[in-house]
Amino acid sequence: MSVADFIVVLVTAKDRAEAEKISQSLLEEKLIACANIVSSVVSCFIWQGKIDKAEECLLIMKSRADLFPELLQQVKRLHSYEVPEILALPVALCSPDYLAWMQSVLKT
Repeated sequence: MSVADFIVVLVTAKDRAEAEKISQSLLEEKLIACANIVSSVVSCFIWQGKIDKAEECLLIMKSRADLFPELLQQVKRLHSYEVPEILALPVALCSPDYLAWMQSVLKT
């Protein structure tokens, strides 16, 4: 495995309880190695033709690109939003020790 096989996934959730539910499920399934929950982010967006704003929690999760399809389905199943934000970003550089740890705990 190389660093290019890993991703950071961003998901916003309506509140901390939903963020914790999503991260717990993904951790149990070994679809993510780690989740950070950032409370109280303000999201500004266009929804149904109108500018809207919401206070949300942001999940920052670390995974592998090959696990993304399963991770995506699990988040959609657990999420309360009609169209949840689920963005995967490639990892460009990473500590070799952290990379090895992620590989050791993720689903094979």
